[in-house]
Amino acid sequence: MSSCVILAAGLSNRMGKKKPLLQFNNELTFLEKIVLVYKSWGIEKPVVIVNRDVLFKVNQLKSQWLGDCKFVLNQHLDYGRFYSIKLGLEKVKYNSPVFIQNVDNPFINHYILQLLFDQLVKGDFAVPVYKGKGGHPVLLSEKVITDIIAEKEHDLNFRDFLKGYSKQKVEVDDETVLVNINTMEEYGNYFRNYKFRCHFS
Repeated sequence: MSSCVILAAGLSNRMGKKKPLLQFNNELTFLEKIVLVYKSWGIEKPVVIVNRDVLFKVNQLKSQWLGDCKFVLNQHLDYGRFYSIKLGLEKVKYNSPVFIQNVDNPFINHYILQLLFDQLVKGDFAVPVYKGKGGHPVLLSEKVITDIIAEKEHDLNFRDFLKGYSKQKVEVDDETVLVNINTMEEYGNYFRNYKFRCHFS
């Protein structure tokens, strides 16, 4: 099978709200919805990278859906995204591919996960592509995972790092793979009924 690392350690400065705690619907936050999709697909223990404030807020939330997750605290946010990915990969099994999932794209679904998983054998990592544009999540092979964990530098650019590996582009008929929700305006475009509903903003 595979594992997943959910990146939720950003400060959400442009949003002004904690992105993991934004409402996806009446019952679920972004983080809860993402975790449920991965769990129902077969990943038992998602790894979630958080900053100290997000970890505190998640603990306050007392969510029944997040109990089986492994939360990893990133205490060096200045290192950037690559370091969060490295922290997460160090906590998952070496013998399986790993999805790298951004918390600001809560639209992940089983269709995308299965397509990426099935096509990974053709490359070192797989990326969903909609109308020529690459999206999320990224699925990493064991080869890439091993090299990231062994990398001594912490503040590399993840996209540049992957240029050294073969990419498998997976064409999908789903424009949501391109979504990154970084501002309240963008949030309102997708979730008009929830624009002012955010747990622990």
